[in-house]
Amino acid sequence: MSADPTTGSPLRTGADLLVQSLIDHGTEILFAYPGGASMPLHQALTRYAGQLRTVLPRHEQGGAFAAQGYARSTGRPGVCMATSGPGATNLVTGIADAKLDSIPLIAITGQVKTPVIGTDAFQETPIVEVCRGITKHHYLITDVGDVSRVMREAFHIATTGRPGPVLVDLPKDIQEATWDADDCGIMDLPGYQVQDRQAPTEQIKQLAAAIKLAKRPMLYCGGGIISAGASELLRELVQKTSIPVTMTVMGLGAFPRRHPLSLDMLGMHGSVYANRAVRDCDLLIALGVRFDDRVTGKLEKFARHAKIIHVDIDPSELNKNKPAHIPIVSDVRFALRELNRIVEPKPDIDEWVQQCQQSKAEHPFSYDRQFDGILQQHAVSELSRLTSEQKTIISVGVGQHQMWTAQFFEFDHPRRFLCSSGLGTMGFGLPAAMGAQAAHPDALVIDIDGDGSFQMNLQELATCFCENLPVKIMLLNNQHLGMVVQWEDRFMSGNRAHTYLGPIHHAEALGKGEGLYASERYPDFVAIAKGFGCGAATVSKKADLESALEEMIQYKGPYLLDVEVPYQEHVLPMIPSGQTVDDIITE
Repeated sequence: MSADPTTGSPLRTGADLLVQSLIDHGTEILFAYPGGASMPLHQALTRYAGQLRTVLPRHEQGGAFAAQGYARSTGRPGVCMATSGPGATNLVTGIADAKLDSIPLIAITGQVKTPVIGTDAFQETPIVEVCRGITKHHYLITDVGDVSRVMREAFHIATTGRPGPVLVDLPKDIQEATWDADDCGIMDLPGYQVQDRQAPTEQIKQLAAAIKLAKRPMLYCGGGIISAGASELLRELVQKTSIPVTMTVMGLGAFPRRHPLSLDMLGMHGSVYANRAVRDCDLLIALGVRFDDRVTGKLEKFARHAKIIHVDIDPSELNKNKPAHIPIVSDVRFALRELNRIVEPKPDIDEWVQQCQQSKAEHPFSYDRQFDGILQQHAVSELSRLTSEQKTIISVGVGQHQMWTAQFFEFDHPRRFLCSSGLGTMGFGLPAAMGAQAAHPDALVIDIDGDGSFQMNLQELATCFCENLPVKIMLLNNQHLGMVVQWEDRFMSGNRAHTYLGPIHHAEALGKGEGLYASERYPDFVAIAKGFGCGAATVSKKADLESALEEMIQYKGPYLLDVEVPYQEHVLPMIPSGQTVDDIITE
């Protein structure tokens, strides 16, 4: 470290200032892939190796999803880094994914030197412009004196209010320039105010009064409950009022699955009983949700008999999709804490609670338990049973396996289910599990994946092995893009349009419905996993499933279990897009 010849103050490079900022903000793990425009940053990381762990993913997108796995499982901001040009653009999907699911993410990109920005220099992309619509905020730093301030602002913006991703683009010459290390930079965010987003006392009283008057109330809970750390307060509210609870995919774990007042997930592939309860309720209390189309279906008929009270920290979500009778801009944790102080018990809703529980008993999530092979639902249920007594974090890709996991895995704690919900990004599962495992070395972390999603980022098996991250993968292998196949079967007369993932010469036989399984399974995932240094096995017989899962769970390193499952199975219930619970498909 050099010193300012005038003041004697120590000088640090922009790269050192950025890395020091990461450490000062409590960053423990950075997922970073190097390149020409980010080399000074990586050189700086070697100088702070004892204070900050750098995990090298095998693809920048894997790094972005791993940072999300870290953030989703801890509540702390995840950090990823890539070089300019293709490295930066490979982060884009992960950034967009974080934006839609409100995940705190700091994405750092190297950039070409400032004199050549805009000249189409080698590996140049205007990444700030590319990401303008998918970040909460974004920076291109052109003065080394701004590095510390920008990093402080980035962490503040990503983690306060409604969390989200912040992009910091740092040209190579700014990384190499020096600045007074004692100048830490003061934030300058005059237009960003978050401290006053607390529900007025009058609105909390209105909410309590609405609960008092309601005869058929429902709680509709989303990822905002988990982001706000309000799960315990939700439990307290339910304990006091006995109001039934339904959750979005993002909200799973906010309320215990095993609780008798849990109506599980609602929406397109949610439970019959949750969707009917929302249809029939007279008060819908929406907490940290956005009335997504996969939840509401036909908007004008969603909760059409109910007074709607919507609590969200982001004012832009209120009345965006579904008008609320009482829209409340507030941190959900604050609103629940204040509500719990004044809300009264609800003994007058016993009949409503009994109706909901009877519906739950009559229309459970189900599958053919007599099937002689392994059904996907059975595999998820067995894994849930076998891991129920230990700290288990589940990630998923996107598709049928994602929905079956949401239906059949019993999540009783927040931050145990990592799911790309808003963007629905295939390839999310393995790298997200990798990030969660790095954050929770004591936990059992399992990626429940489909063969389509898994193939999009399977290179991260190398990261798991080399970084000693003992992630397990339960691969539900049906040789197809299962969810698209389901839509083909339901709405397109079963016409297969490039949804079979196996050998082309076998597709014709499958198209004719010959056999439940592809006789030539491709690729050989067991061989691939072993090639990356991981343990692996395959299982096709129902009687062998439990022992195969036990072997996977007990294995000391990363492990892949290839589970052969049929491709004809559908995720049910299903409300067709744009329709209502009255149109629900159950068989």
